[in-house]
Amino acid sequence: MRGARVAFPEPGGAELQSLDADEGQWAANEVWIKTCYSLISAGTEGAAFANATGTHRYPVFPGYASVGEVIHEGSDFPNARKGDLVFTYGGHSRFARVRQLCLPLPEGLDPSHAPMARMATVAMTALRVSNLELGNWAAVIGQGQVGNMCAQLLQLAGAETIGIDLAQRRLELARECGIRHTLGAGEGEQSVKEGVLALTGGRGVEATVEAIGNPRTIHLASQLTGRLGEVILLGSPRGTFEADVTQVLNYVHLWSNGCLTFKGAHEWRYPVRAGDTRARDPQPKHSLERNTRIAFELMRDERLRYRPLRTHVLRPEQAQEAYAGLRDRKDEYVGVVFDWTD
Repeated sequence: MRGARVAFPEPGGAELQSLDADEGQWAANEVWIKTCYSLISAGTEGAAFANATGTHRYPVFPGYASVGEVIHEGSDFPNARKGDLVFTYGGHSRFARVRQLCLPLPEGLDPSHAPMARMATVAMTALRVSNLELGNWAAVIGQGQVGNMCAQLLQLAGAETIGIDLAQRRLELARECGIRHTLGAGEGEQSVKEGVLALTGGRGVEATVEAIGNPRTIHLASQLTGRLGEVILLGSPRGTFEADVTQVLNYVHLWSNGCLTFKGAHEWRYPVRAGDTRARDPQPKHSLERNTRIAFELMRDERLRYRPLRTHVLRPEQAQEAYAGLRDRKDEYVGVVFDWTD
């Protein structure tokens, strides 16, 4: 089969490359799909596009979530049959080989929006690891796709949630998605802190979620969090940040600085499915499959608002425009989907 995939040949460059997909290599432990739509992860893929960590080796072939038609069914995926429309963790490729998660789309969920379920499950991890209860206050720093959905999920769980971002358009989208409290970070950290204290009666929030992956925001997150609260790292920290580590440790240790708890919320802390022999607990309460099914239900019922977050649908040939837009024009580009349909 003659295919194509998005590639980063070098930092700051994105293009569509042709390649052959060898049907003879089909195996029992994989599903092959013909991609219909694939979603860009602005954080993970954006870091590779910009070589933000300085560790990527090029070319890089990005991809995060996709929806496509099954063209080869594998025995390890009993729910995926040839001809089914499925959600996967596939890349930006016309034909994708899937060896992890593969779930049929539920009836009533638009296939062109369905890849956004991956953002919802990433966001869900912050709720899973938190100790938030009904009536607690939470703040989410960053209102891109993941941060916005995280704020919505925290609200659905009963927390009063504050969405924080530099970009005014993203704050508008947050309000459009039903996030009741928003604060702009453009006037500086002190302004944000004052806003949070005003909303919470001077106590600060019980949990602050860092949804950007910028280690520089660790001090802001700590200052917004009340005593014995939590700072949850949802975005993967990237880039170099030089600071006095003692200041950070004192947020954890000193009563006067909050005695805070720092938690990681990486989605891969959970196995792909219950019964996974590679998991520490063979029957875990949570799995990526279960989280995805929950995200499907919330999206289908419009309890999780996702439509406003898809700002662009582009052809794969427009990859350079897509990634440059997500990097340079954050007021305009939030959620970008590639349309692979004929």
